[in-house]
Amino acid sequence: MCNLPERNNFVDIKQITNDLKGSPFEGQVENLKELAQLYQLRHSGVNEIGTKLENLDDEYSMNYDHNPIHHMEERMKSVRSLAGKVVKKGLSMDLDTIRKNIQDIGGIRVITNYIDDVYRVESALTQQSDVTLLKRKDYIKNPKPSGYRSLHLVVSVPVFQSNGVFDVPVEVQLRTIGMDMWASLEHKLRYKTNVPKEKVDEHAGNLKEYAGELYNIETKMQAIFEDLQG
Repeated sequence: MCNLPERNNFVDIKQITNDLKGSPFEGQVENLKELAQLYQLRHSGVNEIGTKLENLDDEYSMNYDHNPIHHMEERMKSVRSLAGKVVKKGLSMDLDTIRKNIQDIGGIRVITNYIDDVYRVESALTQQSDVTLLKRKDYIKNPKPSGYRSLHLVVSVPVFQSNGVFDVPVEVQLRTIGMDMWASLEHKLRYKTNVPKEKVDEHAGNLKEYAGELYNIETKMQAIFEDLQG
């Protein structure tokens, strides 16, 4: 008999309580259990999408001798970040409003090997009968002014629980390895540094230029790969 490790509960009520302190939610969320259930449901949705993507990658590896997905990263928005977004959107703090209007509490970032893999994975995922595309923003073909490139999707997937089936929104970000490296550096520049504004602006200008160069390099590398694949 195989002895499996004891499962840990994903949602920690004490952690949520601590996160609420000092946030706009403090004193306004009466039912902590209901908030925890919302997080648990969104996390289950992320798991469902993650499993589907893993299966798709395995299938491509077997049939086409190519893994389009390099790696994936799951993330859950912190309670403080959620509260900040609710305030920014001018919404009320009640959980029913949050359920209906905030779709990116749970998300998954998919890092692909090549640019075409982004759209290959998108097509394979959204064509599944139980996955519904709710929102799509293509920042690869239409990059942000900063130079940021990525494909952003919000999809809905059914999650089966003891009290019924729920359609759960999950944010999916797809980008190449190069785009992910660029985005990580740009995020650090914007939010994680204490350097003078002049230097931030200088580096931001350089990064915008490098984004275009990086895209051209990835396009050329993809062409080499496709030629080798025949």
